[in-house]
Amino acid sequence: MTGAFRVFAGALPYIRSIDPRQPDHVGYNPAISGTNLNFNRVHFQWQRADAGWQVSMDARSATLRPAVTVSRMAVVNRDMPTYTYSTAQGVDEWTVAAAALGNGGSRWLPVRRPDLYAGEVTQVIAQAYGIRLPAPQVTEQVVEGGRVLVSHESAALKTIVRLMLKHSTNLTAEVIGLTATAARGAAADSLEASAQAMTDWMRDQTGTTTARFVDHSGLSDLSRVSAADMVKLLVKVGPGSTLHGQLKEIAPLDMKGEELTGAGYRIHAKTGSLNFVSSLAGYVTGPGDAALAFAVFSGDTDRRATIARDDMERPDGARPWARRARWLQHQFIHRWSSLYSA
Repeated sequence: MTGAFRVFAGALPYIRSIDPRQPDHVGYNPAISGTNLNFNRVHFQWQRADAGWQVSMDARSATLRPAVTVSRMAVVNRDMPTYTYSTAQGVDEWTVAAAALGNGGSRWLPVRRPDLYAGEVTQVIAQAYGIRLPAPQVTEQVVEGGRVLVSHESAALKTIVRLMLKHSTNLTAEVIGLTATAARGAAADSLEASAQAMTDWMRDQTGTTTARFVDHSGLSDLSRVSAADMVKLLVKVGPGSTLHGQLKEIAPLDMKGEELTGAGYRIHAKTGSLNFVSSLAGYVTGPGDAALAFAVFSGDTDRRATIARDDMERPDGARPWARRARWLQHQFIHRWSSLYSA
């Protein structure tokens, strides 16, 4: 048989990264397109060998580990920086400092060409089943008149949203946001335009004049919304709503920051975390199913502003600060539940 293997990713705009100010190597800041695989991350694994390190790059799942060449890694004899990134002809070229590797380990790295990534993985899996596909070619247009050989339906949107809220998957939030914007007939040709449409929607729902979003996931710290406006939206949607049921149940914490048994109330909420920024917003349900909407936003923006770009993944002091912020959130909830849920 002859023919071409074409990949179409134009259902959504191509966006190189969610927040270009983040470090190149963080897996939670991948590219976005209409074709996405493995949250647009590639698995990098290393193991010390007799001479240097043995490294691999693959698109692993629970059962498969297809190797890829659209992302390549070279170990370089240096101390810093830990990673460098460049791109050439659709290939992500990474280097890693030998001093940072130790004896072995692994991590997820972002993919910048998800169309080619998905195409190559499909090619590798097809080869394992005896189907030889040529190298994938990215097409700008949907091919008309073809015959569907295989189709796959995703889980229901409510399931996807529930998992997104549980695991805080940025890519899922951006894809849903862009798709929703397009479905509503607003401009979705860029992340900024789609986020503006969400800003307009928020203002229509709550009457706020201060909310401003630059993405759908909240990864960028340039987005703005007040706790009061978030509570207005939660009240408008209402306890017992579909949103309420989608939110993750969070165990209450006591004064020591340990899980509190027999609290007498339940928390269903969404967490939000950046370096020196922490939020919790949702519903707390007390005795008799009385429900309160709440939002707590905490941040040390001055301290966050001093973080160097290469230190943004694990800046000094961020983890203990986050623990204190979570402790404060739960003390507020405990107080509010005591006052208002009776």
